[in-house]
Amino acid sequence: MKDLQINPIIKEAQFDELNDEERQLIELAIEGTSRSYAPHSNFHVGAAIQLKNGVKIIGCNQENAAFPAGICAERSAIFAAGAQYPDQPVIMLAITARGRDGELIEEPASPCGTCRQVLIETETRFNQSIRILLYGRNRVYVMDGIKQLMPLSFTEF
Repeated sequence: MKDLQINPIIKEAQFDELNDEERQLIELAIEGTSRSYAPHSNFHVGAAIQLKNGVKIIGCNQENAAFPAGICAERSAIFAAGAQYPDQPVIMLAITARGRDGELIEEPASPCGTCRQVLIETETRFNQSIRILLYGRNRVYVMDGIKQLMPLSFTEF
């Protein structure tokens, strides 16, 4: 038996180092945090996606006392895009959150496992990697595809 070393490539940047398109998408994700319904966790997540045709869609988490009836911000944006623009690949995703204190989080938050799997499926469906921006006030993590967060992914059965 031998060890297998997997090295994802995640870039770290400051907000002002990003290009205009990336900063605008993060601003939309921040806007999404104010649309969130999170009375149980008080963790308000916003996501924004950009489609290949240039359309941008905001998503936010929606909680429900009957777990798991809610939905994460990432999936709300991706599923809305699928319903409205079924033939358009997602080319970029930005995610951020506000904590219990109402302030934007200091460190980037990453997608849950279910959202990661939906992102894998979305990339596979369109044969297109999604640029991912995870925003925190202290730094932004930038990835060229969800496989950087989930290298041994499930794509077929």
